[in-house]
Amino acid sequence: MQTILGAGGDIGKFLATALSAYTNRVRLVGRHPQKVNETDELMAGDLQDAALVQQAVAGSEVVYITAGLPYNASVWEQQWPVMMQNVIDACVRHRCKLVFFDNVYAYAKTAIPHMTEESRIDPPSRKGRVRAQLIRMLTAAAATRGLQYLIARSADFYGPEARNGILNQLVLNNVKKGSRANWQANVHKVHSFTYTPDAARATALLGNTEAAYGQVWHLPTSEERLTGKQFIELAAAQMQVQPRYFVLSPLLLALGGLFSRTIKELREMQYQNNQDYYFDSSKFTKTFGFKPTSYKEGIRQTMLGSNERD
Repeated sequence: MQTILGAGGDIGKFLATALSAYTNRVRLVGRHPQKVNETDELMAGDLQDAALVQQAVAGSEVVYITAGLPYNASVWEQQWPVMMQNVIDACVRHRCKLVFFDNVYAYAKTAIPHMTEESRIDPPSRKGRVRAQLIRMLTAAAATRGLQYLIARSADFYGPEARNGILNQLVLNNVKKGSRANWQANVHKVHSFTYTPDAARATALLGNTEAAYGQVWHLPTSEERLTGKQFIELAAAQMQVQPRYFVLSPLLLALGGLFSRTIKELREMQYQNNQDYYFDSSKFTKTFGFKPTSYKEGIRQTMLGSNERD
C-alpha cells in the first residue's frame, strides 16, 4: 500500500497515476478524494485530525504528503506544523517511509538565481519560515525517532489542470481565453517552472527507490533559461496570437493587496521575481537518466489540456 495525503491537489492526480507502475494498492486521502485508478482506496478527512492520519497511514509502505493550504501565511503557521507532526507520528508508529513534496520557499534570498539541493536554508518570508520549520521537524524525527524520509522539491509549477500553478494563472489561462498575460515584478528575469506530470513521475520514482531516502531531490525541471517575456511569447505562439502582457509592479501589488488577500500574500515573495530564479535539477536527471519536458512542449500540452508526451 502506498498512500497520498492531500491527494486532491495539482500533483496528487498525476502521482496516483504514476504509482500504478509500482503498486496496485494506492490510498488517496483528502477532503474530497476521487478515484484515479480503478483500484484506488479513498479516505476523506482533515490532516489536522491526528486519529484520521493514523488511520490513513496504517498499512502503508510509503506515504506521500502533497497537501496544500490556502495561500495565507497565518494559516500556514497555524496548520502546517500540526499536519506535519501528525504525519511524522503516524509514519514512525507504522514504520512507513515518508516523501515530502516541498517548494523552494525555505531557501535564502541569495540562493534564488541558482538553486541546488545544497542551497542555504534561510528564508526571508513568513511562508518560507514555515517550510524551514517543517524541514527541521523531519530532520529531528529522523535523528531521534528513526523516521525514513526524503524531500522531493519543486520549483513553481505548471501543467494540465494545475489550478495553483502560477504560470497557468498568470499566463497560460489568460492567453488561452484571448486575454493579455500578467507577470510579476520583472518580465526580463529568468524563471524556472516544473511540469506537474514530470514532478509526479519523479516523486513516485523517488518514493520507490531505497537509496533516495535521507536526501533532498530537486524534481526534474527543464534546464532552459527562459524569461517571463519568452514564456508569454511561447504561449501566444501556441494560440497563434500576438503576445500581450501587463507587469504587476511592486506598487500595483501594494495597492492590490489592500483589496485582495492573495495579492497581499504575493508581496513578500517578490524577491523570487525581481531577480533570476533558476532551479537546477541536474542531480536527479543525471542519477535517473530523466529528460524533463521542454517548456515548448509542456506549454503545448497544458494549453491543450493534455498530459501526454511525444
